[in-house]
Amino acid sequence: MLPTQVAAFFENIQLPTMPEVAHTLIRTLNDEDSPASVVRDAIAKDPALTVKLLRLANSARFGLPKHVASLDDAILLTGMGQVRTLALAACLNDAFPMVSGLDRQEFWQQSMACAGYAGWLAGKLGVDPQAAWLAGLMLRLGELVIAQKLPQALAEIERQPHLPGGRWERETHLLGFTESSVTAEMARRWHFPDEVVRGLDNASEPLASKPFCRLGGVLHLAELLAEMSPHREQAREAVDALPQELLQALQLDHDWFITQLPDVDGFLDLSSLQ
Repeated sequence: MLPTQVAAFFENIQLPTMPEVAHTLIRTLNDEDSPASVVRDAIAKDPALTVKLLRLANSARFGLPKHVASLDDAILLTGMGQVRTLALAACLNDAFPMVSGLDRQEFWQQSMACAGYAGWLAGKLGVDPQAAWLAGLMLRLGELVIAQKLPQALAEIERQPHLPGGRWERETHLLGFTESSVTAEMARRWHFPDEVVRGLDNASEPLASKPFCRLGGVLHLAELLAEMSPHREQAREAVDALPQELLQALQLDHDWFITQLPDVDGFLDLSSLQ
């Protein structure tokens, strides 16, 4: 059941319109037997989306050995599932205009870092890395909706200093819920898979979920890391600052985490979202 505060927030709200290609791609997320041709054909009908997808496939995060020049190349080199995830990311970026009081570049840099860390962690923990990457990219979208409906709250939510997890704390204090709950409800209304919805819904307080939601835990850690934006020499400091109880719940070894933590720069390539 939707919490009372979130239900009240969504009364008389106008959500961004997702293009039909996005709805088609979301339906394939829910249908494991959906043929790959459905994904390819849906994307191919939208030339602008295809161009943006090729930018994403050529971004630094993939480090592909050759330039991706066509949709078929993108599918061949990155895989159909990855292409679908990247296409949905491009649709989400287009659907959400920035709001006054938020730095667009900072917003998407952090969102890309969160997506990158979520996908990396998920791959190590047996969670679907593509679902985690997409959920990580979506995590902060709820803040844009909050800012549009309650612009007076944005200044307090974005108050300096930006300590990791501080935005969730301020949102809970002001509103009684967090941006991740708003994003989860949008994902629910857009018919994203239940796994993604539940992960988003539990991202701000993963240890409170019963049973424990592993994707929620992954997203929580990914967002904290994205806010810290650690480089390799800061890995120990970053991992030490993470909630150790959550690391234990996810069975993540502390020392392994320090030695393996990727540099945040490997996840940042905003040219792909222009």
